[in-house]
Amino acid sequence: MELARYIDHTLLNPEATKRDLVRLCMEAKEHVFFSVCVNPTNAALALRETSGSEVRVCSVVGFPLGASKFETKRYEATELSKLGVHELDMVMNIGALKSGDWDEVVSDIHGVVEAAGPNRVVKVIIETCLLTMQEKVRACELSMKAGANFVKTSTGFSTAGATVDDVKLMKRIVGGSMKVKAAGGIRTTEQARKMIDAGADRIGTSRSLAIIGNV
Repeated sequence: MELARYIDHTLLNPEATKRDLVRLCMEAKEHVFFSVCVNPTNAALALRETSGSEVRVCSVVGFPLGASKFETKRYEATELSKLGVHELDMVMNIGALKSGDWDEVVSDIHGVVEAAGPNRVVKVIIETCLLTMQEKVRACELSMKAGANFVKTSTGFSTAGATVDDVKLMKRIVGGSMKVKAAGGIRTTEQARKMIDAGADRIGTSRSLAIIGNV
């Protein structure tokens, strides 16, 4: 198992400097991580710094709360797609999900999927730590219905991150229709391998170097 190719090398901290982001991209190119994941304001820099390499650029939409208006998320996705990012990690409207407003949740996700277009990957962050078991199942089902490519456990900015049990549940619900990204609190090689064994197709982490044993 080549762990590096599972990893979205992530830097979403608000205090991240340009020097930090350049270093992130250099590390991603050196170790051939699957992507770098950055905030929208840093996407252009990441695209420049990874140009000509195998490393993809991922950016976030409606991050970290998912409470942006539908139109705002769609606009953000449109602008990032025009810029040339390869993947979008959007945060589900968690309040709408917990209120039982299924159509609103689907429309919110589908708007981003539509704005991204057919050649970009859209991952839906469902923030598992805030959901009941039934809500996690419904979040996966609605993400499938909306046409997203992945469901993702966590932003890493809420009360907890990924768990093996949540990854197993999400994989069981989406089956072969979607992929699963585990993110939030994954800091060691052992944790990453357990997530992959549980069904994760991608790992989001800021501790990528430690996970692949280069720290």
